[in-house]
Amino acid sequence: MADPVEKFLNYLTVEKGLAENTLESYRRDIHKFRNYLEGGGKQITGFKRSDITSYLNHLRDAGNQSSTLARNIAALRGFCRFMLLEGMMKEDPVENLMTPKGWKRIPRIIGTDEVSTLLEKPEGKKLSLRDRAILETIYSSGLRASEVINMKMGDINFEAGFITVRGKGSKERVVPINEAALSTIKKYIEESRPDILRKRNSRFLFLAKGGKPMTRQRLWQLIKKYSTGLSANISPHTLRHCFASHLLDGGADLRALQKMLGHTDISSTQIYTRVTPERLRKIHKEHHPRG
Repeated sequence: MADPVEKFLNYLTVEKGLAENTLESYRRDIHKFRNYLEGGGKQITGFKRSDITSYLNHLRDAGNQSSTLARNIAALRGFCRFMLLEGMMKEDPVENLMTPKGWKRIPRIIGTDEVSTLLEKPEGKKLSLRDRAILETIYSSGLRASEVINMKMGDINFEAGFITVRGKGSKERVVPINEAALSTIKKYIEESRPDILRKRNSRFLFLAKGGKPMTRQRLWQLIKKYSTGLSANISPHTLRHCFASHLLDGGADLRALQKMLGHTDISSTQIYTRVTPERLRKIHKEHHPRG
């Protein structure tokens, strides 16, 4: 009999069109659960709700954050639905299983002044224009790391000021990009990209040395490098969080932000509406008569 986990992953690839990174995450989480079951003498086709709760407690005791527990629940929920669909399971062991409290915690962000400092950091070196264009693009349009490195030359409409983005599940969305980012990208394309390519051809916008597409690892490395000296070490996702939080601070509409971020569920966007202590102090100072 075919391995049910591989059948499920194939189903996600063919029927759901999930991105490779998402598939790898599902693969990793379900295989960990399988190893846990087999360590207790059980099979992946014969687990119960008690096995899932025991596994989640095992993950929690091992020091995993609630966000990791929530991601594992999502993977197992999808797997169980597939098993029911295929007739390999009669009851859904994750039905009404609560997601761990607190997993939608307030994302870490930095202030607008620090973002400005970050965007000014790349300078003087051959790849600095590329790096600045990347930082400007993420902060201007709130892109995920995978969306940035997969951008093609034809994805930007310079005249209209928007980017066509291919996000999770190969879903396309159109996202605005500001003039500052467009100007930096143009300069990068004219001055730096030809030197990186060295007469090679590539559809990808942001390139690594040798004209190869940028990798996720390299993107993380360069943002970590430029975050030195800031109040926190940041990641590509931190800049995405900054994009969302700073837009809301400026009065942006939550539904419009949902579209720009590519969130299927508005609840994923609502996390940015949670009031931080810093925002409370700002509101108090601006609106209290004796603030």
